[in-house]
Amino acid sequence: MSPTGSDAAAGTERKPWKTIEHARDALRSRPRTCTPVVNLRAGTYQVDKTITFDDRDSGVTYRSVDGPGKAVFEAGQEVTGWTPYQDGIFKAPVDVDQPFYSLYAEGKRATTARYPNKESDDKWAPYLRSILFDPTKEAVHDQLGFNTGDIDPSWDLRLGTSWPAQVTVWSGGSWSWFTDTIPMLDINFTKKRTTLVYPARYGFINSGGGSRYYVQNSLSLLDQAGEYYLDYPSKTLYYKPAGGTMDGVKVYRPTQTQVFSIEGASANRRVENLTLDGLTIQHTDFMDWYRYGWNGTGDSGVKHKYPKYDTQIEMPRNRWGAITLTNTRGVKLTRLHIQQTGFTAIELLFANENTTVSDSLLEHLGNDGIKVEGGYPGEGDVAHGNTFTNNYIHHLGELVPGDSAGVEIMNSGGNEISHTVVEHGARYGISIESRPEIPNVDNYTGGNTVKYVRLSHLAQDSGDTGPFYAYGVRNEPPYTPDASVSQLVIDDANADPSMPDAKPYGVHMDFGGCGFAFADIKVTNTESDPYHGPSAGPCDTFANVSWEAGFDDSAMQYDRIGVLPSFPYQKP
Repeated sequence: MSPTGSDAAAGTERKPWKTIEHARDALRSRPRTCTPVVNLRAGTYQVDKTITFDDRDSGVTYRSVDGPGKAVFEAGQEVTGWTPYQDGIFKAPVDVDQPFYSLYAEGKRATTARYPNKESDDKWAPYLRSILFDPTKEAVHDQLGFNTGDIDPSWDLRLGTSWPAQVTVWSGGSWSWFTDTIPMLDINFTKKRTTLVYPARYGFINSGGGSRYYVQNSLSLLDQAGEYYLDYPSKTLYYKPAGGTMDGVKVYRPTQTQVFSIEGASANRRVENLTLDGLTIQHTDFMDWYRYGWNGTGDSGVKHKYPKYDTQIEMPRNRWGAITLTNTRGVKLTRLHIQQTGFTAIELLFANENTTVSDSLLEHLGNDGIKVEGGYPGEGDVAHGNTFTNNYIHHLGELVPGDSAGVEIMNSGGNEISHTVVEHGARYGISIESRPEIPNVDNYTGGNTVKYVRLSHLAQDSGDTGPFYAYGVRNEPPYTPDASVSQLVIDDANADPSMPDAKPYGVHMDFGGCGFAFADIKVTNTESDPYHGPSAGPCDTFANVSWEAGFDDSAMQYDRIGVLPSFPYQKP
């Protein structure tokens, strides 16, 4: 294949095809015993719609033949036609039939115009703070109170229209666990409250404390270099470049949320042994509003053995990544470069086993790096035995700082995370979770292995957390360890000063964070304790950990911790 090829050609080295969809369709008629390799030449392959694979595509390898990262799958379209607007802001027409919710400019993610302005690219702060505008409204999830002067009546927020301003908020008041991005419906300056179109995860006041938030998506707020505003009704994009000119500046608007969807027909009819090797994937989109999970038990409207898990799982509208796997076995994702995503980079949704993600660079991500969503407890162990090794993941949760993780494993066991670096995030580096009320027999989260991992500059904007986190994994005795964590280095878990919750730990074993054997763990520079254990009491084991006396630093295999010398990309 080549970006300059033709789908009418023979598909040979000298006469290559142009699109991966044509190669896929042509190979579906091959004998089942044939396992072909499709060589993709260097260049940019424009993604006009999500590329889908099913069980007919099992056994095929798609490889960047000129080296890792050279075959680029571009989910964005370049925006051109810029003219000066005012105050260093430029505008351009965008002929789009649907809005987009992220933008990429000057080689990085642009910021939706907001107030207060971001302090830097590496931070989410500063914030405003919600207030209790009515003593009877403390528990409401869709009405946020504000201080006089925090929201200017002169701002053009376009409330009551199809394209209003939004708030991004750490709902929960003194809790700092999840962020919501929700459109505003109306505002009452006399009562000092704004009503939101959708309810947030939690209320905005807790223990007398307000929630941190900022307002975004208004041209009135566009005043800082690197910010943008899409006026979707008028099909006009505004952007303020850092250098005061658009000369030489490339701007990409995302057109797709997913680039690859690899999905078998069912858990009994899976895609098997398909490989993506050496591809670059970039510039995917976010969504119009986001909240983690349903708010209440049974709110999904679907009968489950443990309906409380509705609050622990992403809603269906949010179950995707730049690459999404569903109903697969033995899929291999290797030597990938996934950058500047609107949401999660790689999503393993429900029935996926023996997946390998290796030798890959995942950077500047809207949400998670790798997420394993194992499905509901007590309804079948369909997600297990996956391996994530020799991966470098950095700058995650850029759009969803709450609950973001480098690697997040939900209700899935027997997985391995090894030779991995996770850096720069608001919350977790590695998170392994189910729910604390799930009995062991119906909980599939046991038996995970973490080794030779470095976690740094995490938990930078949230609380009651740690770069390594576990929750609801083993909820009743016996607590004999079947999960192991070894050769783990954690450094710098320090939250923004505005964060009101419990300060970050290094290792946080929350409710049900039991059944782990820790060995050779070094934790430094944490705002709170290096280790915080479950309320059940001692239910994990320790050997040579830095928070206990007698730690032997010479047992740490620093030369093997993090990515290996064979890592195919330049390390950030």
